[in-house]
Amino acid sequence: MSKQAIGIDIGGTGIKGALVDAEKGVLLSDRERIDTPDGGEPDDILNTVVQIFERFDQLDANAPVGVCFPAIIRDGCTMSASNISKKWIGLEAEKLFEARLGRPIHFINDADAAGVGEVQFGAAKGKNGLTILTTLGTGIGSAMIYDGVLIPNSELGHLELDGKQAEKRASASVKEDEDLSWEDWAKRLQKYYEYLESLFSPDLFLIGGGVSKNAGDFLPLLELQTEILPAMLRNNAGIIGAAYLATLGPN
Repeated sequence: MSKQAIGIDIGGTGIKGALVDAEKGVLLSDRERIDTPDGGEPDDILNTVVQIFERFDQLDANAPVGVCFPAIIRDGCTMSASNISKKWIGLEAEKLFEARLGRPIHFINDADAAGVGEVQFGAAKGKNGLTILTTLGTGIGSAMIYDGVLIPNSELGHLELDGKQAEKRASASVKEDEDLSWEDWAKRLQKYYEYLESLFSPDLFLIGGGVSKNAGDFLPLLELQTEILPAMLRNNAGIIGAAYLATLGPN
């Protein structure tokens, strides 16, 4: 297995990338970030990814690339579009990126990549039973891992909460847009995680996304039967998980 890979995390507001040691699960470079182009069109996002690549001076020409993306991913195709252009639906994204970048690409759902990162190198390492990671950002992504095995494309942010999709009620972007206090936001999160408990009876919740750095402001406000922890890799989990998967070879 190659030790070096590059991880790209495409989100609704920002596109981030870094060189990764895929054996140790650590970044080998500074994390580069460029705002996601307005509209999230495929060509515009691909051009932005190319710009990030150009910032890495010592990238191994043979290093594989893992790309995590806010969509259902099936056989390298993006089958949904959340907070991005609908032109991604049904797009052979993996082949498109390989043709432009000239190297092997592994496409995976963004929250699934974060979940894999946490299983291999973070807070879910060695955990038995069901772990549910949720990324609280522009929307709500989710990863379900049972005894270390990923159950892909769970998309639990689209469950209904108070008559709307959960990510339209309880994501970090909603907290910011509605100027919710930590206490008011925690009330919405309480409902959401109680609902997940009733459906899946998980053994562990992990909270990812940029807001995880503020976990001390809201996690103590939640009263759940399930242990709930911030993701250990924080906002790098997707980058590290995607890079790790890219080193494993073809799907």
